[in-house]
Amino acid sequence: MGSFLELGINPVFIEKLKQRSIAKPTAIQSLVIPRLLKGESTVFCSATGTGKTFAYLLPILSQLFINEKESEKKESSGLEFMIIAPTLELCSQIKVEIDFLLDSVPIRSSLLIGSVNLDRQIEKLKKERPSIVIGNPGRLLILSKMGKLRFSSLRFLVLDEADRLTARECIEETEQLLANIERNVKQHENLCLAACSATVSDKTRAQLGALFQSAEIVINEDHEILREKIEHWAIFTEKRRKDQTLRSLLSALKEKKSRMKALIFTSRSDEAALVLSRLQHHHVSAAGLFGKAGKKQISNAERKAALDSFREGRIYALVSTDLAGRGLDIPGITHVIALDVPDDSEVYIHRCGRTGRAGKRGVMITLGDETQMRLLASLEKKLKIKVQPKELHYGKVCTPLPIDD
Repeated sequence: MGSFLELGINPVFIEKLKQRSIAKPTAIQSLVIPRLLKGESTVFCSATGTGKTFAYLLPILSQLFINEKESEKKESSGLEFMIIAPTLELCSQIKVEIDFLLDSVPIRSSLLIGSVNLDRQIEKLKKERPSIVIGNPGRLLILSKMGKLRFSSLRFLVLDEADRLTARECIEETEQLLANIERNVKQHENLCLAACSATVSDKTRAQLGALFQSAEIVINEDHEILREKIEHWAIFTEKRRKDQTLRSLLSALKEKKSRMKALIFTSRSDEAALVLSRLQHHHVSAAGLFGKAGKKQISNAERKAALDSFREGRIYALVSTDLAGRGLDIPGITHVIALDVPDDSEVYIHRCGRTGRAGKRGVMITLGDETQMRLLASLEKKLKIKVQPKELHYGKVCTPLPIDD
């Protein structure tokens, strides 16, 4: 697999990785880093928790940074590297990783996300002239239409969580933004493109458009983490008792593991808001990560506060939708609890990927009735995982006894 130095990563960033005890590249990093260092456009797919963010950040930042003198010259050369991600939380998370790597490097980056004062962002762009921007497609599109983001000097473009960026809720803005970039990049042949996700379907590849037509597909579909690092549980519950079952499960898990952190998934914002309100009504230490509660739009500040409380252990349960939870990397999530079973195996994979990270083990728990359990059995077969039936008995999670013939 080689070392980061052998792959061509700048020693400055290798030293930063040591602070996180990262010594060797993962399989997907070994595949992707050499390609991006050579400027070869790549669409890559790998399981969650395998280091996809660093797979594109390390080679691209290594090329942007040669030495301090040249980096200082780059500050006034315009936008060179843009990362598009579907959610505000994922954009913020990527910005944190960039700041970590560029801690002692004079290359500027800006976070451009929706629900933040637009005039303030424009003023910051004008003043700082960042070489790197990270943002969601809606806000980046607005700024580009206003002429505040110029793509003439763009060298690197990354779509993180590409399958979500090309899904129904994001595709229109993503397509418009990519078309705008294509019209305004001076030298298309010099533009290095990357798109990544835990799952990249044929439909996603087709929807990435003309810019990505020549990009090579690199897939590392080793689901070792999914099968070896994560336990999969199924707890049967009737729909009318699901809220009570969830509370009993959280209580049982909390009693067993004092540092328990549970991420709870539902498909829709209205369902997530309802689940959260019922948990809080029963004094469960929980917060929510979703776009709306009824007719009320949840602000960035509220969502950030919820995430911070969860990260720092002030609460032990976070209720999220699939969209809001995409790409989240929160250390120490011990359990993921699904309150429905997705039709698509890709959604199940993304949910699982919030736990069992950084070499640790995790548990994926599905609550459902007979219909939901049939759907889960289909996913079990398709993903080649082993789902263990569990039940709640006297405040504990137990394996049910086999039924005698």
